[in-house]
Amino acid sequence: MKRAVGRVIAFYVEGFREMTLGRTLWLIILVKLFVIFCVLRLFFFPDLLAGKSDEERGRCVLWELTLPPEQLPVR
Repeated sequence: MKRAVGRVIAFYVEGFREMTLGRTLWLIILVKLFVIFCVLRLFFFPDLLAGKSDEERGRCVLWELTLPPEQLPVR
């Protein structure tokens, strides 16, 4: 079993070493993921619970979970 896992790992390591175009494509993928998860989160998903006490956070979460969608406050 260990030998099979080692061969699979060696296969992928060797494949990544031999890449030329693939490295550029992986770099593009990683940059896009960084933009999606880090940069966009800062601008479009603010922390609405920041600066609130535990009791206020609990009330806010309960409010959001229990109200029907038509009664939710517009932000």
